[in-house]
Amino acid sequence: MIAKLSGRLDEIGDDWAIVDVQGVGYLVHCSTKTLAALGEVGEACTVHTDLQVSENDMRLLGFAESAERDWFRLLTQVQGVGSKVALAILSALSTGEVRDACAGGDAAMVARANGVGPKLAGRIVNELKDKAGALPGGGMAGVAGVAVPKGGASADAVSALENLGFKPAIAAQAVARAQAELGEDAPESDLIRVALKRAAG
Repeated sequence: MIAKLSGRLDEIGDDWAIVDVQGVGYLVHCSTKTLAALGEVGEACTVHTDLQVSENDMRLLGFAESAERDWFRLLTQVQGVGSKVALAILSALSTGEVRDACAGGDAAMVARANGVGPKLAGRIVNELKDKAGALPGGGMAGVAGVAVPKGGASADAVSALENLGFKPAIAAQAVARAQAELGEDAPESDLIRVALKRAAG
């Protein structure tokens, strides 16, 4: 199986790119986030890939990072989620947002993707909520399954977000991001302010 391509970005479309690897052009279908991350036509690029074979089709899916590919594979295991729907989800949400939505049972967030109705979004979060913590979210190494200290400003900030209606997993992730941005000694008020932006975004 083709697991990775490293070459030159030859051409780019709405949901695909052609990567030239030593004179051979590979057509890869990508999320909009991956397409944006590949760079300019003519530049060197690397894509992690997944090869899907069906009775009458064979297509190569491309991803800017391995975490996105892992989530794609996980999403396509859910009944009713094909490669097109999985790419739509990964175009609408970052891998971290998909992880947070599944961990927190937030079907409404998943339903923001084109072609994903409330029923399918509910099935996705229900089936993947137990697996969400095992996969990285990308860009926030070490945040998955983060344990917020039981005391101190961070714990108080998590409690404040929960009181505002945020699910515990979402609140903990948002505060962890805020603390990573502001530093370990950030006061509770600053943590809450930044965490609210992260949780709402």
